[in-house]
Amino acid sequence: MAASPSSEVPEQPEQPEQPGQPEPETPETAETPEAPAPEPAPLLTLRDGLGEVVDTKTGLDELCEAIAAGSGPVAIDAERASGYRYSNRAYLIQLRREGSGTHLLDPIAFDGLAPLQEAIGDAEWILHAATQDLPCLRAEGLRPTELFDTELAGRLLGYPRVGLATLVETLIGRRMKKEHSAVDWSTRPLPRPWLEYAALDVEVLVELRDLIADELVATGKDEWARQEFEALRSFEAPVRVDAWRRTSGLHKVRGRRALGAVKAMWELRDEIAEQRDVTPGRIVPDSALTAAATAAVLPTDRTALMAVKGFHGRGADRYSSRFAAVLREVAELPESELPTRTPRTDGPPPPRAWADRDPVAARRLVIAREAMSGLAEEHGMPLENLLTPDHLRRVLWAPPATREPEALAAEVAEALESLGARPWQVGLVGPVIVDAVLRGDEEPPAEPEAEPDDTAGAGPQDG
Repeated sequence: MAASPSSEVPEQPEQPEQPGQPEPETPETAETPEAPAPEPAPLLTLRDGLGEVVDTKTGLDELCEAIAAGSGPVAIDAERASGYRYSNRAYLIQLRREGSGTHLLDPIAFDGLAPLQEAIGDAEWILHAATQDLPCLRAEGLRPTELFDTELAGRLLGYPRVGLATLVETLIGRRMKKEHSAVDWSTRPLPRPWLEYAALDVEVLVELRDLIADELVATGKDEWARQEFEALRSFEAPVRVDAWRRTSGLHKVRGRRALGAVKAMWELRDEIAEQRDVTPGRIVPDSALTAAATAAVLPTDRTALMAVKGFHGRGADRYSSRFAAVLREVAELPESELPTRTPRTDGPPPPRAWADRDPVAARRLVIAREAMSGLAEEHGMPLENLLTPDHLRRVLWAPPATREPEALAAEVAEALESLGARPWQVGLVGPVIVDAVLRGDEEPPAEPEAEPDDTAGAGPQDG
């Protein structure tokens, strides 16, 4: 097909070759050099080598003497056997202190660690993600008088990722291997590579703490962090109400009797798991419970239960008679004694139901959420660290009756404090809640009525 005149390109006269000049590269042939990949950060290594695990009274006495002779805060970490054991106890405790070095302690070998508590005294503890370790350390008789949580501090500072390895690489420039993070720490003896991994978790906690503490001061958040750390000292793991409702796949279960079947089997499995000190999923998985509960006919004998496709696991055959027995009990229960889909709670309904249940409360929530998002962005931290979302919902769903601004502010502050909010949170979020309550009471402006369409339904216009 011939080109149109406007698309023709006139011939260019040939240019004489220039001796010694390279031929120019066209955009298609020019090569753009690739930027070299950044060098990975050097691996974090143990400065003092790896000592023996302390599991004798003599060893504990020497460890306590070393810790007491050290100076400054004490870096502490604990390893549990999550995913393997029912209990949440510590199977290894790591400690490091300036002038003392790193120590690995086997708490299983002792009835309690009161001598270590005395050796630490009132020194500050440094932990990463303290809520994970405080309960199991408390079970061994260890309680901090003062602590610093590097993970929580990282959240207050707005770091997008606050895992220990990420913070160490970001702030200290060392890379941590995490290949042993999910091993069974109840194993005895513990392999040396696992012990090295565990020791590295406290290797630079003191240095990390100092860098983060300086940043907290520079950003004016050091007092916020101090209040958060003080509240952590009395942290208790929350008691899980109706924990069976967290069964994976429960949303597929229909009907109160099927829910009752899941509940009964979950409770039996939990009892067996506690007796054997193994994680419940190793008896039978969640999928086995929901498969039995949703069978066409509730399997109330061992043969029928074992015939259910999906009822499997290490304990399926061994405990099938006991599971069938609790299913027989569920089959005979009156409807009124079976669980409902939605549990009764003392808290507000889910936010999605607010508009129907209480439109005014729904307006409060919309106003508060928008302001909270701006506040979180202004202070560079996650929204949930400004205030626990449940606390915000509780106060907005049932706010104080007064609408006199000063009295309302005082009562909102009192309500937040009673829920466990820290003073810095009350100071920041209290005014947001007061504003949301006052503005939420106002009637929203009426939407303008649509102008009538004069041509609607009209026939053809005369010419």
